[in-house]
Amino acid sequence: MIRTAKYLSFLFAWFSFASAFAACTVTTTGINFGNYDVFNSSPLNSTGTITVGCDSSPPTDVTISIGPSPTSGGFIPRRMKNSSLADTLSYNVYLDAAGTSIWGDGTGGTNTVFLKNVKKNRPVNTTIYAIVPPLQNVSIGTYSDILTVTITP
Repeated sequence: MIRTAKYLSFLFAWFSFASAFAACTVTTTGINFGNYDVFNSSPLNSTGTITVGCDSSPPTDVTISIGPSPTSGGFIPRRMKNSSLADTLSYNVYLDAAGTSIWGDGTGGTNTVFLKNVKKNRPVNTTIYAIVPPLQNVSIGTYSDILTVTITP
């Protein structure tokens, strides 16, 4: 018998403006891991995107940070919560597909992304790499977490 845990992780955007001179927008696509097999010894990978565009002259440099998981309260690990049970499922978001650089706010061993010369008519897409470690003993259900994306021009 194969036990699977079905879950979704959604990425919502929040942005701030550090300068009155740059008006920037950020859009995101959610991360959807699909079904998680608790007996599979391989990690489960997925991706999402963050798109940033700024309306300023000259173009603006932007830093993108992703806040901690509200479920775990931290970055290492982030956790998704089961929608009806107390179970949580560990995961994280990374700057690279190999999962070597945790995307965060630059504190506690995390990193941010720096984009140079962001323009309104040429938005920049950045990939979010997400990984769920294997062999977590969790109940079947829908798991989710909300991440906060902050851009600072």
